[in-house]
Amino acid sequence: MSKIEIIPAILPKDFAEVTEKIELIKGFSKQVQIDICDGQFVQNATWPYRKHDDNFDRILREEEGLPGWEDLSYEFDLMVNRPEEIVDEWVKAGASRLILHAEAKGDLAAAIIRLSGVVEIGLAFDIESPLELLELHKDRIQFVQCMGIDNVGFQHQSFDDKVIGKVKLIKERYPDMAISVDGGVSLETAPKLIEAGADRLVVGSAIFNNDNPLDALQKFKSL
Repeated sequence: MSKIEIIPAILPKDFAEVTEKIELIKGFSKQVQIDICDGQFVQNATWPYRKHDDNFDRILREEEGLPGWEDLSYEFDLMVNRPEEIVDEWVKAGASRLILHAEAKGDLAAAIIRLSGVVEIGLAFDIESPLELLELHKDRIQFVQCMGIDNVGFQHQSFDDKVIGKVKLIKERYPDMAISVDGGVSLETAPKLIEAGADRLVVGSAIFNNDNPLDALQKFKSL
């Protein structure tokens, strides 16, 4: 069994896609990441900001839960501006982890303070972004997410080898900080990231675009 945590990632156009893909991995993964894009921080927009439906409203009213919530823990990668305005909603929706982006507009510190002691907090950095904010917030966050692609918010992007150096640097400076890598993770790039010091690998298209998603998931888990 791999010591690396493999986290399937869903970039959903609508709630039906969340449900469909959760069904594919339910019982075979304990954690799933849902990529949430507001169409402002990144050009892409996903559920529930792509087109309003009442599924998210029903979840917030606790009239229904996230698909598979009895067996799965959800982390939401909030690729949004002004995260301080919406983090409470995602906690209420059932998040166990929330990921905020260092480059987002808004009051990042306020969002982190609101979440402290409530859920696990991850702070994501683009490949070229400096790590000053990590030093500022390191005592309130539980993990760092390094983006392995340049154009975040979209799948099928090319892996950028520079993220390997970033993982190594963070592991050297903050040896006790868990490191997740999201974007461009494949069976070819994963071993390099593990060797560099990654603790978690977030995998989207390499699992869900495979003809056999469960087989692909198991191959990642065997690394």
